[in-house]
Amino acid sequence: MIRVGLIGFGLGGRVFHAPLISSVDGLELAAVLERKSNKAQERYPKVIIYRTLEEMLADTSLDLVVVTTPNGTHYDLARRTLRAGKSVVVDKPMAVRPSEIAELIDLAAKRNLLLAPFHNRRWDGDFQTVQKVLHEGTLGRLVSFESRMDRWRPVLPADRTWKNNPAVGGGLLLDLGTHLADQALVLFGKPESVTADVRRERDGADANDSFTVRLRYPSLLVTLAANSLSLPAGPRFHLRGTHGNYWKHGVDPQEAGLNKVARIDDPAWGHEPPASWGALHVGIDGGEVTQPVEPLPGDYRRYYAGVRDALLGKASAPVAAVDAWRVARLLERAAESSEQRREMVCDWSGEPK
Repeated sequence: MIRVGLIGFGLGGRVFHAPLISSVDGLELAAVLERKSNKAQERYPKVIIYRTLEEMLADTSLDLVVVTTPNGTHYDLARRTLRAGKSVVVDKPMAVRPSEIAELIDLAAKRNLLLAPFHNRRWDGDFQTVQKVLHEGTLGRLVSFESRMDRWRPVLPADRTWKNNPAVGGGLLLDLGTHLADQALVLFGKPESVTADVRRERDGADANDSFTVRLRYPSLLVTLAANSLSLPAGPRFHLRGTHGNYWKHGVDPQEAGLNKVARIDDPAWGHEPPASWGALHVGIDGGEVTQPVEPLPGDYRRYYAGVRDALLGKASAPVAAVDAWRVARLLERAAESSEQRREMVCDWSGEPK
């Protein structure tokens, strides 16, 4: 049994990490770091509550520590955890700057420890369905790929001020942008250049809350976008090819489901109702054939099963730490593009080994 310590029990710890860890055979949610409250123990009575990082890191029974705190604290907490000789999962983004991620990668390699970013949306059902559609080749040669995560959140939340503070890693580009960029890199690899428009649209916004990022490949244009003022939301995915299009509205249901459970017991987990299915529109003999596409069921548990297997020496990490560096580097260039109002060549030099 791999004993896991969780740093933080806010939205990330309570909704994502704790239920997933508790739902994977071979993992035990053993300890939670909460500075003042005991909310984790109310849901998981057997966990140990620590008040300081030093107390948690002194627990020699913990094999893995998960960092799920505000963005600006990820680098320092991960570094201290690795220096204490413990493997670590870090919620996205792994750090605010690529240079910090490179330092963590080097430290983990020297200590022979696991360092894995929590890029859980690789296990979204809609994303895995997109991978399947592309593999099947029904669309012909892909010319345009659009991936959006639009929301209607016109009022800034008063109780999560760090998300509106760019100095500590707040902003939508590092939040949803990390997921969208990671998915694009998984599908298409490193782009040649990036053009971006990163904006603040809501009243009182200090950190960016809207972005459109365009990645240029030799024969493909990829558009990644998100904002907080869309009602209704645009399509989650829109793929255009020489033989047809694929449209998908609605988001993967797992986040909404995890908000209601302490562990996953539903055998139908990750399935979407027919009303949320995507559709293929294929041109045949001058006409159009429309075909609904049942999404593959998503399952974030597969991420933590991969972490377990990596710690047991049975597999590599479910997401490589260098992938977090690539995402951070891409988003850094996107921010520079928006500031300078020009297309930026993607510079991949200095990639950590």
